[in-house]
Amino acid sequence: MTPPARTAKQRKQDVLSRLEQDIDVWVATADADSGTPYLIPLSFLWDGATLLVATAASSPTARNLQATGKVRLAVGPTRDVVLIEGTVQALAATDLPDGTGDAFADRTGFDPRRLSSTYLYFRIHPQRLQAWREENELKGRELMRDGQWLTPE
Repeated sequence: MTPPARTAKQRKQDVLSRLEQDIDVWVATADADSGTPYLIPLSFLWDGATLLVATAASSPTARNLQATGKVRLAVGPTRDVVLIEGTVQALAATDLPDGTGDAFADRTGFDPRRLSSTYLYFRIHPQRLQAWREENELKGRELMRDGQWLTPE
């Protein structure tokens, strides 16, 4: 049985809870020249406004993020999904604000700063966000547009 559709306010609260509690996200990028898609799971840190992920500097994901400055993320299962389209800022570990590298490592259980290979961090600024569970929530699934929440606190 399909549960009743949530209000936009409840969906926003559920999205924020998911971003605070989940650890992993699907990261979709595309090659700037060929458009070849690339999908990879990464751990993330949510700071209340942006997501932070890290990946090897030589990876297709890092190359794509640096070349296009765009990303699409999926958090959660298909029956309770949050889709985020965002812009990206690349950061070396030395460019992270004080405490952010430690917060990322504590949250994800992974500290790229301790590896011998070079990793980059990517701060993702959500621009568009959609969330739905079932067909009855497709209408009104867009909760953020142009980086602004459509539903008040």
